[in-house]
Amino acid sequence: KELVAETLHELSERSDGPFVPLNCGAISPNLIESELFGHEKGSFTGATERRFGCFERADGGTLFLDEITEMSADLQVKLLRALESSTVQRDGGNDAIRVDVRVIAATNRGLQQEVDIGNFRRDLFYRLNVFPIELPPLRGRSEDVVPLFELFLARHPAAPRKVAPDAARLLEMHSWPGNVRELENEVARIVAHAAGDPEVTARMLSTEIQKQSAALPPLAQGRAPRREIV
Repeated sequence: KELVAETLHELSERSDGPFVPLNCGAISPNLIESELFGHEKGSFTGATERRFGCFERADGGTLFLDEITEMSADLQVKLLRALESSTVQRDGGNDAIRVDVRVIAATNRGLQQEVDIGNFRRDLFYRLNVFPIELPPLRGRSEDVVPLFELFLARHPAAPRKVAPDAARLLEMHSWPGNVRELENEVARIVAHAAGDPEVTARMLSTEIQKQSAALPPLAQGRAPRREIV
């Protein structure tokens, strides 16, 4: 989800501005408001200096709010106000600070269902739901698996530079219940064990992925060229 959000940012007219991601489920409920809107020095115990929140840091660019359904009801109200007024107020501050931010929000839950059962504010849902993008799970877009695998390999200088055809077929067949995180972890495991190898072959993949090889027909000679990361 973050990769898609960052791509949208880079292809937009805001690409010269900052891209600021925030995982709402990874931060303590007591700290997320300060993380979003900032705070003034002395506003609470431990606030030893002024801190700019994500809205201010993303001014002129894009703020990506992942797992937005993890927000408390009180914080949802404050987020709605910030979106409606294009202003934020730091904790402990008195001034409304104007910000120019494009917000991309994401969740792994059905947001309409969360609204229907009362876990998410309906007015905030409509405010965010201007241009919805549905991102199918990785198992529903097998054509993306190998390109993403190659992208993650390219981030490691010592990683193999090629994906052999037998490995590519197994990667595309796997159901990827952990989606992109599972794919990234598979790359990290290969990088840790395959330093110096020129290409990723089927035998290097995890046991769970290799189990699928029994269901595959033999790979025709010359049928698929090796993929090379450039």
